[in-house]
Amino acid sequence: MSDAGPTPQRLGQIDALRGLAAMAVVLYHYSTRFGQLYPQAPQPSWALPGGHFGVNLFFIISGFVIFMTITRTRRPADFVVSRFSRLYPAYWAAVALTFAITLGLSLPGKTVNGASALANLLMFHGLFGVPHVDGVYWTLEVELLFYAMALLLFTTRQLARVHLFLLALLALRLAYQASSVLLHLDLSWTISRLLILPFIPWFALGICIYQWSRPAGFGSADKLSTATAAVALLSLAVVDSLGIALLALVFGAAVLAAAQGRLRWLENRWFVWLGAISYPLYLLHENIGWAVMLQLTNRGWPPDLAVAVTLLAVLALSDGLHRVVERPAMGLIRKLYRQRIDGAEVRQA
Repeated sequence: MSDAGPTPQRLGQIDALRGLAAMAVVLYHYSTRFGQLYPQAPQPSWALPGGHFGVNLFFIISGFVIFMTITRTRRPADFVVSRFSRLYPAYWAAVALTFAITLGLSLPGKTVNGASALANLLMFHGLFGVPHVDGVYWTLEVELLFYAMALLLFTTRQLARVHLFLLALLALRLAYQASSVLLHLDLSWTISRLLILPFIPWFALGICIYQWSRPAGFGSADKLSTATAAVALLSLAVVDSLGIALLALVFGAAVLAAAQGRLRWLENRWFVWLGAISYPLYLLHENIGWAVMLQLTNRGWPPDLAVAVTLLAVLALSDGLHRVVERPAMGLIRKLYRQRIDGAEVRQA
């Protein structure tokens, strides 16, 4: 393992892995989930019932990438601007597009009013009970809470003790399970939600994988990462199931292999492109896709053809959002911030 950390090529493999995870979620929603929500509509001849586990792979990758980012950060504002520019411009455009398209095409049981759509722009609106413009937004709340934890560790200069923090959260997750099973007592759901206890094992695995790829920066972190990863897997086995723990092990091995540059097949240009548009694709695919599929199948289109056309349309829309909004806005925000920081440093000098 190199002390310099993952190279751009290896990060490209991880990004492509994220693109495949996004596609798995898309295909799950267009087959299995579509049939559950709209059983009266003609159904595709195939299904991907396990595709929703792509979200769990997202969380592992997020743990890896966010911890890599924050360990290279000089000041808290750098991290905030980095995450804001990455998430919010594309998200705001996706909220507007989803609200307008689903309102125009109609999607029974899934549309919201204008006030709720505006509240969605916060991204953490779910904490206040505001319905989502698109159901996939629940994962963004989880991501933001994880970012807040990472920022807290950074500002308090506790990054070197991240393992103790993770082990405490994993122990608390096991305590919740023990209380429910042994005492038949449910502990605070609010605390569990704010501390993202249902998902913390997946983020913990991502952090451990990053530290395995660059152990020298944390001294004894290699052994601590192994212990933390083992407790994370144990937590999944006890609270969820042995099958989920094994799935986490497979996902973790894939991310580690990508971080080490051993998944060269992910460098195919189509996988690279899919990784580049994975965030817009994730934001746009669900409600817009269902609305289009219902329109097409109601007009007599074969369901498999309806899925194919919908998928192509959503991929094109995602690529457009990436090119027109996500990439330019992220570059502009970071450029303006860099100019402001550079100007402040010159004035101080």
